[in-house]
Amino acid sequence: GCLQMEVTVHGKMAHAAIPTTGVDALQGAVTILNALYAQNIAYRRFRSQVQGITHPYLNVGRIEGGTNTNVVPGKVVFKLDRRMIPEENPVEVEAEIRRVIAESAASFSGITVDIKRLLLANSLKALPGNKPLVDALQKHGEAVFGEVIPVSGTPLYTDVRLYSARGVPAVIYGAGPRTVLESNAKRADEHLVLEDLRRATKVVARSLFDMLR
Repeated sequence: GCLQMEVTVHGKMAHAAIPTTGVDALQGAVTILNALYAQNIAYRRFRSQVQGITHPYLNVGRIEGGTNTNVVPGKVVFKLDRRMIPEENPVEVEAEIRRVIAESAASFSGITVDIKRLLLANSLKALPGNKPLVDALQKHGEAVFGEVIPVSGTPLYTDVRLYSARGVPAVIYGAGPRTVLESNAKRADEHLVLEDLRRATKVVARSLFDMLR
């Protein structure tokens, strides 16, 4: 699962020559960021029982603020991504993140903080009706690719979760490199091998044929 949030830290702009007349929102944001990143150490203690998924993780993927080098920043905005393991309760995860932000912000005098949830993607859970679909994909996957297709969890989130949440049996299956790192995901040269795409299309088509006849 995944929780994404936008955090806005408000301070008070001032000329850098007289910084005491302002409140540095960037320094305040650093205090909050240090507290958030410290959570990653604690997260390593929580291991998922789902193969392919390890532990929770928090990442800050974007930060912006300030107006010029000679101005004390009056506002800083950053966006975070909190990956959840299936065993976690999303409501509790969000409450804990908000608590860490509020407590760390309170330790830096003069700043205020706004927190906005951008996304809450619940973990994909296996449903009893998944087995025929999994069996079909594994059977044809092995026949087409010449190797056993294992059942595994993934720390990624996709729209498949929306079907599962409505009680529709669903799995994630796709073409491409075997790992996210191998695919260069989120980089300029993200790619897949076209022959893998062709073969995976055959697997899906054959699986659907089996299930629909």
